Amino acid sequence: MDIKSLARDWAALPQISNVHASGDGRWAFFCAMGDEVEEVFAVPTDGSTGPVQLTWGTDHQTIRDVSDDGMLLVLAQSHHASEHDHLMMLDRRLGNKLRLLTPKQQDHYVYGGRLTKDDGIIFAADYDYETGSVVDGARVWWQSLTTGERRCLAQTRHMFDRAPALSPSGDRVLMNVNERSVGGTQIWVMNLDGSDLREVLSFGLRNNTRGVWLDDDRIAFVTDRGGRDMVGVLNLDTHAVDWLGGEPEILPHEVLAGGRGFALVAHDASRTHAVLWDGEFHRMENRSGRRSLLPHAALPDGGWICEAYDAGATHDLVRVGPDGSCLRLTKAVASARTFQSPRDFHWSAPDGRACQGWLYEPEGPTKGFIAYIHGGPTWHSEDWVNPKIQFWVQAGYTVLDPNYRGSTGFGYAWREAVKEDGWGGREQADIRAGIEACVTLGLAVHGRIAVAGNSYGGFSSWFAITRHADLVNAAIPMCGMYRLDIDYHATEMPHGRDYSIEMMGGTPEELPEKYANASPGNFIGNIRGHVMVVHGLADSNVGPENTHVALRELQAAGIPHEVRLYDDEGHGVFRRANVADYLERTADFLERAFQR
Repeated sequence: MDIKSLARDWAALPQISNVHASGDGRWAFFCAMGDEVEEVFAVPTDGSTGPVQLTWGTDHQTIRDVSDDGMLLVLAQSHHASEHDHLMMLDRRLGNKLRLLTPKQQDHYVYGGRLTKDDGIIFAADYDYETGSVVDGARVWWQSLTTGERRCLAQTRHMFDRAPALSPSGDRVLMNVNERSVGGTQIWVMNLDGSDLREVLSFGLRNNTRGVWLDDDRIAFVTDRGGRDMVGVLNLDTHAVDWLGGEPEILPHEVLAGGRGFALVAHDASRTHAVLWDGEFHRMENRSGRRSLLPHAALPDGGWICEAYDAGATHDLVRVGPDGSCLRLTKAVASARTFQSPRDFHWSAPDGRACQGWLYEPEGPTKGFIAYIHGGPTWHSEDWVNPKIQFWVQAGYTVLDPNYRGSTGFGYAWREAVKEDGWGGREQADIRAGIEACVTLGLAVHGRIAVAGNSYGGFSSWFAITRHADLVNAAIPMCGMYRLDIDYHATEMPHGRDYSIEMMGGTPEELPEKYANASPGNFIGNIRGHVMVVHGLADSNVGPENTHVALRELQAAGIPHEVRLYDDEGHGVFRRANVADYLERTADFLERAFQR
């Protein structure tokens, strides 16, 4: 198969996201690639028919909520994936007709969009609809679906990006907010009319606490406390906390209400599994035939809609019954893709800390080596299908997908370790050590080593080509931070600057030397290899100004480089045609970069 056709094939991969279920349990909904963008699909949970496409758009769709009968869906969309969302209502009773709920806009952020029992929706926005102006902090709004009337229910000093959640009766609202300090979250509750607003759970200025309703008086939550990630249940009437478990026995990540209690999404060295709580913990039985099972939505019979996956095939949407039975709801489409499963790869960092990642090897002799760095850094990579990695492997490259310090999935200490130095510290030494371990084993050779990634992976690509120029001779930074002071001031996201402060320990004005030393743009004179710069010009997260400055400075310094800018992309490359273009161009770039 030629590279162009291979790139198109992987760009069409139907990845699953935004999984929801109707309250009556009859329907599951998800987003996946349509002809060009992410579209919304519905599938009956009895498996009687396959998925049906509900939307045909020009921009990606995401699902915010679903009515009990599955006939109404609240969707979010932004122009060119800028993340400046507007909300829409999709009515399946009217032939999937779409109706605008909030204005299309390019200056603020909208989180949530939950349907309320009084014919409304509730959401948070850094916008005052009464004055028509962007505001500091968040406003929590109720909006009538009939008249469009809006009421401000609450205000917070800082914007938060988790949707306000309604209790099972619909009378109370839970909010995961960050009002005390950067890097910390607390749980607040209020009545649906905005009364009795109060903080109900906090374990410190910088402790992260997030929860879900079990019933109108109990909240299941995950938090970090005493240097451990833990899970518990709060009783609002008594203010008592029942601690259920935590590290090191279990590494809790997220809680989802449902079943006879709740499901706990847990990690174990970057592998995901689900644990059900009904008075005690039980591992969710996995009969899917795939290595991981991730619950997304509870069903009224005690079952769950789950994603079953590993890197060996397209991810599946399955219904897991209360008896552990597993019914597949999606069907893989035949193609020329060859899926390659990784091996669990381990190495030691320079300071002796144990590191883990996923190593993918091509079927024949390797053309070269790529370290693909995940974003975040507060995220992780698993044994799952990443179309970029799979394309490169099928094209003949060896790929290492490392979980450097700062990654989730390994517990509190590893996740928080990135803050000890701040960005551009020992997490970059972890990545380099992983590459060197591959060189030692003969999996990579000098002169044919590249680093690529999006967002923080883009920053790490810039870092590698400037600070590890003796080892890395090609880099493909996508939407990456070139200079951290520029990134701090250029991001449009209200919580973006707080994230930089959390990771770096302060602002660029407070810590100018630390920001400067960590910024790849201050070391471009070290570049000896090849650079391909990629950015979506609608990116409101890592502002395109990072790339504009980089291109001007590379040009002024006479450093050869290639560039691919996408007018219709935001924080990454996601449109089907653009993904195909990106993959094809990276293959061409690597061929030339690795020529001897």
